[in-house]
Amino acid sequence: MVAVERAVLVVHIAAGFLALFAGGGAFGTRKGGWYHRRFGRTFVAAMAVVSGSALVLYPFDPGFLRLFLSLVAVFSFYFAFSGYRALSRKRPADDAAAVDWLAAGLYGLASVGLLVLGGWRLLGGSGFGVVLLVFGALGGVFTLVDVRSFRGERARGDWVGEHVTRMGGGYIAAVSAFSAVNFGFLPPVVRWLWPTLLGVPLLIYLRRRYEARLGAA
Repeated sequence: MVAVERAVLVVHIAAGFLALFAGGGAFGTRKGGWYHRRFGRTFVAAMAVVSGSALVLYPFDPGFLRLFLSLVAVFSFYFAFSGYRALSRKRPADDAAAVDWLAAGLYGLASVGLLVLGGWRLLGGSGFGVVLLVFGALGGVFTLVDVRSFRGERARGDWVGEHVTRMGGGYIAAVSAFSAVNFGFLPPVVRWLWPTLLGVPLLIYLRRRYEARLGAA
């Protein structure tokens, strides 16, 4: 491993641990409070470093695993980024900015890449293709949802659900990557998908809870 690759890998791992800590802090503190906002911003920044460093690492070892991890990095950062950007569109009249469209486009491309890789691996007899297909399908759905949201009318309070589910989705992706690297005692498919299977129902519950609270305010 060359010195540059080693240095980038250290940054990547450190940012990953910071994202796990900050994301947990954001969920565990009072929503809208000082600590919640600081933890949230730190989480988004750490995920940006994780994603960027993953893309930098790919040319050093341009194999399937690094390509997959690079696509997942884009996938996970978009969740965090779009969740943060939802705060800038609290009013129904607030339009999506150019950066929102650009991010959605890159996210859509990464999702297509995951679907292609998933189909290729599944046809080759690898059960791991299921993981790629799940991530790619989720990415495709969220891309279409975002494009529709950018072009259509938004109701008051929509930003709450977007913020909760996207930031939560980014955290689930971070936990998935940590699990895949460190939980070697689990089968590969389980290592990648258990955070999604547990986290998605929780996010649906939290989204409904906060939207109901906003509607009652």
